[in-house]
Amino acid sequence: MIHRTHAGGVRPGPLAVARTAVVAEWGTLFAVVRETVVRKKFAAVPLATLATSLILLFSIVQHLPGGERFVSHIGVVRAALPLEVSLLRTPLSLYVPALDLPVWGALAQVFVVFAIAEIVLGRRMTLVVAYACTLAGTMFARFGVAMGPGHLFGFPKWVAYVRDTGPSAAVVALAICIAFRCRAWFTAGLVVTLMVGEAVVLPNLAGLEHVVAVITALLIAVAVEVFGDFWPRVLAGVGAATSVATAASREVAAEARRRRSAGAVAP
Repeated sequence: MIHRTHAGGVRPGPLAVARTAVVAEWGTLFAVVRETVVRKKFAAVPLATLATSLILLFSIVQHLPGGERFVSHIGVVRAALPLEVSLLRTPLSLYVPALDLPVWGALAQVFVVFAIAEIVLGRRMTLVVAYACTLAGTMFARFGVAMGPGHLFGFPKWVAYVRDTGPSAAVVALAICIAFRCRAWFTAGLVVTLMVGEAVVLPNLAGLEHVVAVITALLIAVAVEVFGDFWPRVLAGVGAATSVATAASREVAAEARRRRSAGAVAP
């Protein structure tokens, strides 16, 4: 809708302003994702499909007789566990949903966010962000329990036995990296604000781990922006220098052969 000002000019209505803001925020992201999905269909997001399938599988198995014990032995992390056991279980812990939360919400979040990340960030970067931020949360829980409740970020001893699993930290971290890559600053700020607000209103382990995931994701996003092209440029420079050196050595060898040939035919 268009509104006319008192001076006779034209002022865009609130719907037009909102549409412009949405396009500026998500237009590039929508275009990239739509083009890739239309062209490749589900073949564009195998990682997201696998992650969603694993969450569904673990959700079914842990509700079967004896299934919770089996899932706990392979994918449940607690701060009370030895460090090496936690590190071995962390990759699978990302796909083990909470027992008391509806799994369909986790499935929808993981598929949408992982799929967008797989398209925008790439498969390798998606895995790096998801696992690095999940591991950061796991280590934060261990350090918090070790520090004790007397410190600002310390936890009481009973937190060491809390089940620390689920994809939420990875989802939050990937959302931050996607927004950073697509320059969707309002979205990134909104996610950060919501996670910090959650930690303030509900100061539990999950809320604080989400804040840790946000901080880790921001560090990764900034590092990629600053150093992402560093090594490719270095390798390209090394390749160019090697080509120049090889060409120079060939020229020197050719000149030496010409001189030898000239000396051989001289009287």
